[in-house]
Amino acid sequence: MAKQEDDFKKVISHAKEYGYVFQSSEIYDGLSAVYDYAQNGAELKKNIREYWWKAMVQLNENIIGIDAAILMHPTTWKASGHVDAFNDPLIDNKDSKKRYRADVLVEDYVAKIEGKIEKEVAKAAKRFGDSFDKKQFLATNQRVVEYQEKADTILKRLGRSLENEDLADVKSLIEELDIACPMSGSKNWTDVKQFNLMFGTKLGANAESAMDLYLRPETAQGIFVNFLNVQKTGRMKIPFGIAQTGKAFRNEIVARQFIFRMREFEQMEMQFFIRPGSQKEWYEKWKENRLKWHLSLGMGEDNYRFHDHEKLAHYADAATDIEFRFPFGFKELEGIHSRTDFDLSQHEKYSGKKLQYFDPELKENYVPYVVETSIGLDRMFLAIFSHSLQEEELENNTTRTVLRLPAVLAPTKAAVLPLVKKDGLPEVAHKIIDDLKWDFNVIYDEKDAIGRRYRRQDAAGTPFCITVDHQTLEDETVTIRHRDTMEQNRVAITDLRAIIAKEVDMKSWLQRMA
Repeated sequence: MAKQEDDFKKVISHAKEYGYVFQSSEIYDGLSAVYDYAQNGAELKKNIREYWWKAMVQLNENIIGIDAAILMHPTTWKASGHVDAFNDPLIDNKDSKKRYRADVLVEDYVAKIEGKIEKEVAKAAKRFGDSFDKKQFLATNQRVVEYQEKADTILKRLGRSLENEDLADVKSLIEELDIACPMSGSKNWTDVKQFNLMFGTKLGANAESAMDLYLRPETAQGIFVNFLNVQKTGRMKIPFGIAQTGKAFRNEIVARQFIFRMREFEQMEMQFFIRPGSQKEWYEKWKENRLKWHLSLGMGEDNYRFHDHEKLAHYADAATDIEFRFPFGFKELEGIHSRTDFDLSQHEKYSGKKLQYFDPELKENYVPYVVETSIGLDRMFLAIFSHSLQEEELENNTTRTVLRLPAVLAPTKAAVLPLVKKDGLPEVAHKIIDDLKWDFNVIYDEKDAIGRRYRRQDAAGTPFCITVDHQTLEDETVTIRHRDTMEQNRVAITDLRAIIAKEVDMKSWLQRMA
């Protein structure tokens, strides 16, 4: 656990040092669980969003995108169940006065058990080498099986208790597991209570007549209330999907783990409208499709897993999470939910407007069912950034820090470096930039020795460095250096565009999903 904490601290520090993420309002000592995306962070975030949008909307003829408002009529949230049921179970430690999410305390306990399993696997892999069968080891090693059974039993009990709103049993589980306050080590807990997570605000200039509103806690409802508008104007036939990205807000009392859990965050969601009765088939299809999208980025299949929900939301008949191995363990990255017809039926009921589809093949009206895919953009950012940050030992017994971002997502695709700041080399470098900037985000860097500049770009995640030297003046060739291998090649200036495009082209990356 100590190593995990150290690794995560390095991620946070690196994100600030290299212009990815800053604490919001830092000059005023910051605002808890609110962050600003800096110059490189804004670019990386934009590229992730675009990678998702292209895969979800542009490449699917039956999925279209919208951008719904953050502020919605307050009855929206009554219909959706958020006013009455959008709660987190919280528990206070009487000695430290710290408040925690009760379910997270239990999940963190289980994560420690999973850490023990991973240690056993690592030891066995080292002992048996190439002959090691991980799947068989997990199924047959007595110690590992006992660890897994204990973890499963705990999570099943937690799920049942939360589903039945048996908060007393959640507290009993915490006490039985002997879970201590992470800050003080005290085990003196209060009862578990529910806390609504929505931010309230007002609409109107007059305090007496102003309407009470909420900042949306999710983006999905903006899709549901626009279902008929989109279906009719887009002449969409079921099955079809509506996608959007946008900000959502939750008053997380226990916000932590950097940008993993924030009060202001961004979602990338798609609601797929289908015939009732076909939800199981579509649910499985979207599970497969979404995992392929993640794997297309090349971050390793072992770093992902599905986690089926023990406790289903009030609207769902099936739900799973795609979990990613963050520095602090496997945590939810994307949710895939079979939402039935709950949302559209509720909005029909509360609005008095029909939200039905006439199926020309069946010749009947019905309220469509929905399969949802929902991914946190900020969590995706953290997954990519934390996985990419590596310290590498080199052959000359030195180390380098390298941010191996997938090239398709890297904020800056290439840095153009004049070997020296004279002899016309800066002018040639700027000319190269002026040519490449129409297709790629490129930068100029002339400060420090060339080796230092390479290291700086490695740490910033730039896939290519292009060095302009005196030979360039003679034959119009440059040295192009690859971030991941540090390999250097002499190429013609006229070939640069094609070389870079081959590595960063979104089409070639997304075709890995096929």
